[in-house]
Amino acid sequence: MKTAVVLFNLGGPDSLDAVRPFLFNLFSDKAIISLPQPLRYLVAKLISTRRTKTAKAIYEEMGGKSPILEQTQEQARALQTLLNQRGDYQVFVAMRYWHPFIKDVVAEVKDYEPDKIILLPLYPQFSTTTTGSSFKEWHKQAKKQKLYTPYHEVCCYPFDTHFIQAHLDAIKPKLEEAARYGEPRILFSAHGLPEKIIAKGDPYQWQVERTVSALMRKLGNVDYTICYQSRVGPLEWIKPSTDAMIKQAGTEKKPIVVVPIAFVSEHSETLVELDMEYRKLAEESGVPFYARVPALSNAPEFIDSLGWLVQASQLYPNCSNSLGKQCPKEFGQCGFQEYH
Repeated sequence: MKTAVVLFNLGGPDSLDAVRPFLFNLFSDKAIISLPQPLRYLVAKLISTRRTKTAKAIYEEMGGKSPILEQTQEQARALQTLLNQRGDYQVFVAMRYWHPFIKDVVAEVKDYEPDKIILLPLYPQFSTTTTGSSFKEWHKQAKKQKLYTPYHEVCCYPFDTHFIQAHLDAIKPKLEEAARYGEPRILFSAHGLPEKIIAKGDPYQWQVERTVSALMRKLGNVDYTICYQSRVGPLEWIKPSTDAMIKQAGTEKKPIVVVPIAFVSEHSETLVELDMEYRKLAEESGVPFYARVPALSNAPEFIDSLGWLVQASQLYPNCSNSLGKQCPKEFGQCGFQEYH
């Protein structure tokens, strides 16, 4: 039985010339800017034009393009190797805002003629702005291209055992290093969201907190804070901010270990924002030690996590591969769905 596994990720510009159209695609998404058309088009045009110069400078720091596609392809190859020990699988990579676009991957999957499809996001914590947006686009394009193969969705995996262990393996060496400079503090840094999105029932923040809770049960008595980065625009965003927590650590002379808790691939938010901008801020703020834990990328435990999610998705309803919905009832935009 042939199974197609589709890995979803954000995508990123593959050249400096691609920066503006990439930003336009991002801000054209109704999940990101909820305005009706044609207002959303005009706002996306305005934001992408205004942010192009700044964004190009960021991507120049990374060699003129985003590394996210190559990293996702490496994850796909590692997962393919693992799954092919268990059956007949083909892993595809689909990006939301740049090549390979979801519509093109739908066509590739249709040509593959699988017996079933597993939709697997590289977003461990569900949000309507990430996994939700990608799944909606997949359904739209699958309907348009008449791809009717039965499919399962892995909506989230914030406390999957292998996922948590992969983080532990990466965190512990950095903690030991930081302890030479005093009692360390972990900053679990996740991409932020406007507060209004959470208020509408998006479970992302709750799921980030559950990931951290699972980790802290293993790490024990370690000082930590959950914080949020990458704020843009005038709206109120969920708090506390990562930069504010870095400044506070400097005031308290705390060595810090920054963990990108919601990122499993390296990209601008980790390689530039965390590694360059926030490291500089830490030095200026008097932080005695600053370390950043790498994104999970293709760490063996994380690939094992993805493999387990693929297998378990065929046995359980796809809410963290459990027997039922995990998010509390106030999170009405939870991505849980039964079998399709």
